[in-house]
Amino acid sequence: MTFRRCTVRNAQCTMDVSLGVIDLIWKSESSTYIINPFNPVYKTMYLDSAKKVEIFSKYGQGATDTGSPEAQIALFSFRISHLTDHLRANHKDYATSRAMKMLVGKRRRMLDYLMKKDINRYRNIVKELGLRR
Repeated sequence: MTFRRCTVRNAQCTMDVSLGVIDLIWKSESSTYIINPFNPVYKTMYLDSAKKVEIFSKYGQGATDTGSPEAQIALFSFRISHLTDHLRANHKDYATSRAMKMLVGKRRRMLDYLMKKDINRYRNIVKELGLRR
């Protein structure tokens, strides 16, 4: 295994040349990517820490408020929309389908809890996220 290191745009880039396969391991501040230059489709993380902070600051009490029901419901909704898009392209992916159904159930239970605790907060989050409920 041969490793070569380079720095590109303030990110650490490692090239692994082994058995004729070249993989670039790209580490930036927020996430790590493994890129194969022979594959034109580069996979990136759909939910990195910057996106989570954005969701928590918009729907929660602040950027570090990860426990409020509103912030969790918003995060679940973002993940559900991503999985929905994935399942449209991969309709036979039953494991992801099950995971999405479990997430929908978690979100529903969290919404039921919020409705029991404070109906105004429940109405606000449903209105902001555009949920059919």
